[in-house]
Amino acid sequence: MPKKIIVTGAAGFLGSHLVRELVKEKNNFVIGVDNLSTGLLSNLEEAFNNNNFSFIHADVSQKEIIGHREFKGVEEIYHLASPASPKFYQAFPLETIAVNTLGTWNMLELAKRNRAKVLYTSTSEVYGDPELNPQTEQYRGNVNTWGPRACYDESKRLGEVLCYEYYRLYQIPVKVARIFNTYSAGLRNDDGRVISNFVVQAIQSKDITVYGDGSQTRSFCYVDDTIKALLLMMEKEEANGQIINIGNPQEYKIIDLAYLIKKLAVSDSRIIFKELPENDPKIRRPAIDKAKRILGWYPVIDLEKGLRETIRVYKEKMGISKNGELRVEN
Repeated sequence: MPKKIIVTGAAGFLGSHLVRELVKEKNNFVIGVDNLSTGLLSNLEEAFNNNNFSFIHADVSQKEIIGHREFKGVEEIYHLASPASPKFYQAFPLETIAVNTLGTWNMLELAKRNRAKVLYTSTSEVYGDPELNPQTEQYRGNVNTWGPRACYDESKRLGEVLCYEYYRLYQIPVKVARIFNTYSAGLRNDDGRVISNFVVQAIQSKDITVYGDGSQTRSFCYVDDTIKALLLMMEKEEANGQIINIGNPQEYKIIDLAYLIKKLAVSDSRIIFKELPENDPKIRRPAIDKAKRILGWYPVIDLEKGLRETIRVYKEKMGISKNGELRVEN
């Protein structure tokens, strides 16, 4: 019998990449679940051509999802469902809260019924605007519960609490991945996150918009590295009951990122500055000692290599020729 695996948020950026890897294994049967509020079915085009994949259009925050007939005998649950870009979670704040709390509760209850393993994707946003750099898993963060980012940050934190209680009360083998900025050309070009914004602006020769003075820092992990870490977390029993940072510890100023993308895209865009959004963190960098120790994982794709591939694919997707001109196809 094939191993039955659920991926929630399957049509999203990370979810679709994860599905693509899981269906490569002949002994896996992957059930993708997504309400398509921000995910795109086109992200799953490759998976739909595979007999090892099934898709359910549903909202995991609805209680009836637990009893879905296709979920009987599930062995692994990757719970990735949630808007992850500020653009989207601020547009759907109540839905974001629901999927990270009620949706997480439902997936944990489903795991309890089937004695399944669960991997919950939390976020580096739980650290808020950190006063410790790099951020370790033991750091409790510096968060604002009353602001435009709180719907995401705080609901992810409560999702972690639910995971802890199901691990403590019912011994559900649950693992929590705190994911730091992940990127690739798989990000929607209207996603609103910094790399997709900068790349799209650069290849279209539009102004590259930097918020604040650009001195704030982030770390960026290419999607292939992040997906490898998630697969290892699900596999390793040592990760049960653990929170593990997943990200690239190399730190970059946003202004330096803007100039690097402008250079790699061979762009004549201007770099302009706008007011920094409320509660935007000044620093963000993971300590990954725990990931190295428990998973034997560390990222191997550096930023310049990842950006070159991202820019190349974005240009293809957006119909931009090598000389930077818009291609017109008959």
